[in-house]
Amino acid sequence: MRHVQIYDTTLRDGSQGENVSFSLQDKLLIARRLDELGFDFVEGGYPLSNEKDEQFFQRAAEMDLANARVCAFGMTRRRGMAAADDPGMKALLDSGAGVITLVGKTSDFHVREVLRVDEAENLRMIAESVQFLRDAGREVIYDAEHFFDGWKANPQYARKTIEAAVEAGAGTVVLCDTNGGSLPEEIAELTRAAIDAVGVPVGIHCHNDCGLAVANSLCAVDAGASQVQGTINGFGERCGNADLIAVIANLALKKQGYQVLKNSGVEHLTELSRFVYETANMHYLPNQPFVGRSAFAHKGGMHVHAVSRASSSYEHVPPESVGNERRVLVSELSGRSNIVALTDQQGLAGDRKLMDKVLARVVALENAGYQFESATASFDLLVQKCAGVFRSHFERISYRVNVEHGNGGYVENEATVKLRIGDVVRHEVAEGDGPVNALDAALRKALNHFYPNLADMNLVDYKVRVINSEAGTAAGVRVVIESCDKDDVWGTVGVDENVIEASWLALVDSFEYKLYKDAAKAGQAAGKSAVAGSST
Repeated sequence: MRHVQIYDTTLRDGSQGENVSFSLQDKLLIARRLDELGFDFVEGGYPLSNEKDEQFFQRAAEMDLANARVCAFGMTRRRGMAAADDPGMKALLDSGAGVITLVGKTSDFHVREVLRVDEAENLRMIAESVQFLRDAGREVIYDAEHFFDGWKANPQYARKTIEAAVEAGAGTVVLCDTNGGSLPEEIAELTRAAIDAVGVPVGIHCHNDCGLAVANSLCAVDAGASQVQGTINGFGERCGNADLIAVIANLALKKQGYQVLKNSGVEHLTELSRFVYETANMHYLPNQPFVGRSAFAHKGGMHVHAVSRASSSYEHVPPESVGNERRVLVSELSGRSNIVALTDQQGLAGDRKLMDKVLARVVALENAGYQFESATASFDLLVQKCAGVFRSHFERISYRVNVEHGNGGYVENEATVKLRIGDVVRHEVAEGDGPVNALDAALRKALNHFYPNLADMNLVDYKVRVINSEAGTAAGVRVVIESCDKDDVWGTVGVDENVIEASWLALVDSFEYKLYKDAAKAGQAAGKSAVAGSST
């Protein structure tokens, strides 16, 4: 088994992506999580560029990391300046990082047009910068910027640049597809050429401008590269970097002969991916390979039927191998297999007539604009209604919402609900930040006395989608509400031409589902207690 080092640059290269920003605390938390999963290197940033990166290295030095080594990133010395006098060189040493990742120019075009120096001076900049850091006792990883473009344009000069870095003491040379425009066969060929040119380990750093960053990284490893640089979820400038989630999963689960991460980190890739999305305040990418919510989601009835018999029929790896889970979706495309899979936990899957009834009802509702893929709680309630076992926890008598534009431009939202709980009728009024918030507040006022467990339920997301846009302002709308408590997250759906009514339907389902599931859990606990008592 050949160990492939995983070098994460989410905190530096990843943060250069559009809409990606990390606070100092965010960076420290991500670094800690990467270390726990067994990453080899965590690049903290460029200490000269901003105060936050400078502080990161001060705080990181206090962290007791078990697996990862923290790297500081910087550039070769400036032209016409001694390395010892260069502010960037000094900042790299002052960071205290034991590993310095130094980037230098490989392409003669960039040397002439960007650096505006002659080729010999660029070679001196590389060699003197690496030598200065090595003399200070630091390990140096040399990033050969634009390596593939540079080698294709002038292989003799590109070779000289990486040889200069190695002769000065660089311990690893990383080949950078900086523009992201290289193809897999080019990556493999030139990686082998670089390995032949230097006597040190070679790494790969790919950008995703052709959608090939992961494939290119894997090709480089097959060609002999021993380190892969990239970011979690592929964050990065332009089209992003190689997604380390996919790189790691492919090396660990799909390819033979490679070992990655020092712990059982592969089994926590889904958790890591979502943690970084949450920290960056970004939505998950549902169809992200291996870790997306849709990665192991099955909608077609034929697929679900096959997966129920042999999961490998439509799943290339077990979902749990990367910490993900299988999901069965229900829609008008579903067959009986989908319904069976989703109703099995309710103990109703053996009733063939019921399955047909549920499927027919789903098809009819989806024709009217409903979708249950993100509203499994509404689907669970639908199954109970079709089975004739649904018992509402409250009866809806009426509701009213008033939105009034007050003095000074202030908008007031007031909701009134009238419910019957058993023999008691509750008539409550509440205000809110919006009409749905007001309805939620009024429902709680009416129900909290009877169902105090509603106190730990919160609405966390609200989405509205126009169904038939050609109808203009008279179009029907679909409202999906996501709710949570301390144990679960669930979605409910409502459809109507009136957005308030659609919201009311989804909101009522959310309350009913919370009460249903809590009652079911209480019943299960009571049953276990009774069994335990009888056994004694």
